[in-house]
Amino acid sequence: MTVVSSKEFAINQKKYLDMAVNGEVCIKDDKYMYHLIANPIEPDIIFQPDDDFYKSITIDEFIERAAVRLEEIDKIYAKR
Repeated sequence: MTVVSSKEFAINQKKYLDMAVNGEVCIKDDKYMYHLIANPIEPDIIFQPDDDFYKSITIDEFIERAAVRLEEIDKIYAKR
């Protein structure tokens, strides 16, 4: 296990991230000790859309809805 200060980690991040692939690296500051753990990335998992993606709206729908809301806001302030 390699223990480094948070300042040393900030200066040499790549070095310690690479070291975490083969072993445990700990970053220590005044209050806490953080453990770096490297796990291989599985692209199929990361780039799969979730349910929220399918519930989202397109940019065109957003612009259209925002324009309607802005018109409503303008009407409210025009009355004052």
